[in-house]
Amino acid sequence: HSFPTRRSSDLPPTPPSISVKKTANAITQPTVSAQIRMLEDTLGEKLFARAGRHLVLTEMGRVVFKYAEDIFSMGQDLLNTVKGRSSSRPIRLVVGIADAVPKLLASQLLKSAFKLPQTIQLVCRESKLDQLMADLAIHGLDLVIADTPAPPSVKVQAYNHLMGESAVTFFAPTKLAAQYRPEFPRSLAGAPMLLPTSNAMLRRLLDDWLVRHEVKPNIIGEFEDSATLKAFGQDGYGLFPGSTVMEKEICRQYRVQVVGRPDFVRQLFYAITVERRLKHPAVVAIFKSARQEILS
Repeated sequence: HSFPTRRSSDLPPTPPSISVKKTANAITQPTVSAQIRMLEDTLGEKLFARAGRHLVLTEMGRVVFKYAEDIFSMGQDLLNTVKGRSSSRPIRLVVGIADAVPKLLASQLLKSAFKLPQTIQLVCRESKLDQLMADLAIHGLDLVIADTPAPPSVKVQAYNHLMGESAVTFFAPTKLAAQYRPEFPRSLAGAPMLLPTSNAMLRRLLDDWLVRHEVKPNIIGEFEDSATLKAFGQDGYGLFPGSTVMEKEICRQYRVQVVGRPDFVRQLFYAITVERRLKHPAVVAIFKSARQEILS
């Protein structure tokens, strides 16, 4: 189908991702309006709402539009394949990264998508898990990477795909590491420490571990963002935790050393999608890389 040139203020502005072409047999506004009403009746949902003299997409309208974009793109890819032409359209991947996920680990996971033969256009968004799940529900994201499954409080039909797990390591600059490494973990009593905030899964795991060992450190700071936590640790404000799978990279990038590894503390990492079975080629590549190379 061809999209007509907008002829009236009653028609919504054409999204920038759709190219508008004039055709010899232009579709009239009444025809378009009738087709929209027919589609709304079929779906049982309103796709447009009036805002002044204009029409704007409703929340469900944005969801339907996203599907429509994908359908037309797939149709064009099919034509290119049949005619023997390779598609020059990059594969778009929109990923949400929960703020508790270590950024070094997230970047390592996402890099596997660029190993595909197709060109990848990557968009990353970082936020709290609840907000990312809301975006996932309206198909604003292809994937959410988190350190916990989708919370049951969020009414989203989502599927948790366990990518793997990692042990945890405490790090510190050279002077602090030399001071607190001997007799670990008893040496952590009174030690200056930087930790995730209390709502983070890693914080709960570490709190339980410290209680089991009857060790009470001096908590200097709490952080929601893992990169900010590590930056303060690099500056010598205290010991800080990180994923063991990224141990070498953390030591290199932040110029710190290993203090010790809490026993039986494991971080789990999930790929959360609205699909029971992973289909997006870049998401599949990320998941396979995590299971086989990074978090194995």
